[in-house]
Amino acid sequence: MNGKVRIPALLVLLLVLSAVPVSAADPPTVGLSDSQAGTGGSVTVTGEGWRPRALLMILICGQSAPSTGVTGGTDSCANADGRAVTTDAEGRFSRKVPVAEPPVPCPCVVHVATVEGARAEADAAFQVAGHAVEPLPADASGGRLAVLTDTRLDGSGSLLTWFGAAPSRTLVFTVGNVGTSAVRDPVFQVGTSRGVFAPEWQEQRWRGTIRPGGKARVELPVELAAGAHGGYTVSLKYGGKVMAEQPWDVGRPWGVTLFWVLVCLVVPAALFRAGMAAVDRLRPRPHRRRHGLRLPGLKPRRQARHAMSPTGPRT
Repeated sequence: MNGKVRIPALLVLLLVLSAVPVSAADPPTVGLSDSQAGTGGSVTVTGEGWRPRALLMILICGQSAPSTGVTGGTDSCANADGRAVTTDAEGRFSRKVPVAEPPVPCPCVVHVATVEGARAEADAAFQVAGHAVEPLPADASGGRLAVLTDTRLDGSGSLLTWFGAAPSRTLVFTVGNVGTSAVRDPVFQVGTSRGVFAPEWQEQRWRGTIRPGGKARVELPVELAAGAHGGYTVSLKYGGKVMAEQPWDVGRPWGVTLFWVLVCLVVPAALFRAGMAAVDRLRPRPHRRRHGLRLPGLKPRRQARHAMSPTGPRT
C-alpha cells in the first residue's frame, strides 16, 4: 500500500519540477575595488559568470558607459595598458590593472571582453581622476547600416604566399544608411573562421560619414596566419549582428612543400658525398716502388733496346 502511494507522489513531484521555468544563464559581471583612481595607481577587477578557462582582455575605455558600452570601439581605450586574465574552472577571475588615461575624455568604464570563442563582454563604471570629462556623443541609434551588395574578396596570392607568407585580401562591400541619423566612423568587426570553429573577431574602423539614405563603399583588410590553407569563412559584423559571410578557399603553400622535399634530397646527398670524401682520404693507400730491382750484369730495358738496335746504315 505504501509503495502505491509513493509512486503517484513521485510523479506529482516530477510534474511540479518540470513546470518550473528554467531561467536563462545570467550574463557575466564585473566588479571593481575602487570606483575612482588616478593615473599611476591601480584597481583590482573581479568577475563572475564568465566561461570557464576563457581568456579575457581588460581595458580602461573613455566615452563609454555600462548602459551604452564602448561606443568608439577599442580606439577609445588605453590599449597599451590593458591586461589579460584567464578565468578559473567556475568562470571567476581577479586581476590588478594599472590606471591609465584613455585617448578620449571620460565618462569611462573598465571594459572586459573575451579574446576568442563566443563573444561576451561586460563594463563597470570607473572614473580616472584628473582626466577630462565630456558628455557622451549624441545617440546615433537612429542610424542603421545595411549591406546593399554582395561582399567580395579582392586581391590574389603572390610568390611569398606560395612559400608560406600570410594570405591577405580586401573585403569589399557597399552599405547604406537606412536610419534617420548620420553614422560617423562606423566600427565593423571582421572575423575569420575555419570549419566549425568560432570566428576570431577584429575591430576595424571605417573613416567617413554616411548620411540617412546615403551609401558608401567600404574596403576592409583581411589577413590570415602565415602558412594558412584550406576553406575559410570571412564574416562581417556591425552593431552585434552578422551582416554578411564570404567563403575564402586558400591554396596550399606548395613552395614550402617543395623546399622540404629538396632539403630531404639534397642534404642526405651532400652528407653522403662528404662522408665518401672523408673515407677516401683516411683509407690506407698501397706503397708503390719507384725503382725496379737491378741485378748485376743486367741493364735497364731502355738501354738494352738501344744496344740491340743497329747503328750502321741500312743497305
